[in-house]
Amino acid sequence: MKISIIGAGNVGATTAQRIAERELAEEVALIDVVEGIPQGKGLDLAQTGPVEGFDTRVTGANDLGAAARSALVIVTAGIARKPGMSRDDLQATNASIVRSICAETARIAPDAIFLIVTNPLDAMCAVALKATGLDPRRVVGMAGILDTARFRTFIAMELKVSVSDVTALVLGGHGDVMVPLPRCSSVGGIPLTELLPQEKIDRIVQRTRDGGAEIVGHLKTGSAYYAPSAAVTEMAEAILRNRRRVLPCSAYLTGQYGLQGLFLGVPVKLGAGGVQDIYEIGLQPDERAALHRSADAVRASLARLAL
Repeated sequence: MKISIIGAGNVGATTAQRIAERELAEEVALIDVVEGIPQGKGLDLAQTGPVEGFDTRVTGANDLGAAARSALVIVTAGIARKPGMSRDDLQATNASIVRSICAETARIAPDAIFLIVTNPLDAMCAVALKATGLDPRRVVGMAGILDTARFRTFIAMELKVSVSDVTALVLGGHGDVMVPLPRCSSVGGIPLTELLPQEKIDRIVQRTRDGGAEIVGHLKTGSAYYAPSAAVTEMAEAILRNRRRVLPCSAYLTGQYGLQGLFLGVPVKLGAGGVQDIYEIGLQPDERAALHRSADAVRASLARLAL
C-alpha cells in the first residue's frame, strides 16, 4: 500500500508525518517540484520512525513517477494564501498546477483515489475530476472536516467544555459562504441553541467562516497546516481502512439538495473506493437557501475557469 502526497509544503509534510505515525500505508511518497525539499523532509521523517515506533517508509522525490502504484493520492500542491487574499485569488495558478498533477498521476496510478486539499477547494476538485476522467466517487475534497473542527473548537472555547463532547456540522463550499449548522450542533447531546444565545452563536458562525483568514493574518507568510493535515489524515484513514466514516467532505453532487454537476461540502460515507454514499439531510428554508448561495459561489469559480 502506497500513499503519495503531491506538495511538500507545510500541509503536505505534516500530513506525511501523521500518516506515517499511524502506519496507514507501507510507503509514503512525498513529491514536490522544488529540488531537495521532499528528499530532505522525507529523510527527516523516516528518521523519526525509530523514536515514534513506525515502520512506514517515507521517501522524497521531484518526479511524479514516484506516485506509480499509489492507492491514494493527496494533492496539496499550490500557492498558499497571504494576508488579504481570498481562496479564490489562488484560483488560476492553482488550477494549472492541479490539472497537470492529476492528469499525469492518474495515468501512472490508475487505481488511486484522489484526495484534494489545494484551494479554492471545491473548484480544484472539479479540475481534478476533469483532468483524471475518474468516477466522481474517487475524487473527494478536504474541507468540511476542517471547517467543522474549527466550529467545534470555537463552541468548546465559548462554553469551556471538552471538544470531545461537541458535535457540529458545516456544509457548503470551503470559503466565505460555507454553511455552519447550529441546529445540527450539540454539546453532550444538548442542542447548541439551548446553551448559547443567538448572538453568540452568530459570532461563532462568523469566526468559523473567517477561520482560515484569521490564521493567515497571524502567520503573515503562510496559512494553516496543523488542522488541515489532521483533517486529511482522518479522510485517508477512513478510505484505506474502509472505516465507512460519516464525514462532511466536498463531493460531486448529482441532484442531492437540488444541486448537480459540482463539488460541494455535504455529509458522505467515506470508505473503500472513496465516497460510498451521500447523505441528504432535511434543511430548513434558510439553511437550504444558504447552501444554494454557497453553490452559486462555487459555480462562479467554475465559470472563471471555463469548466
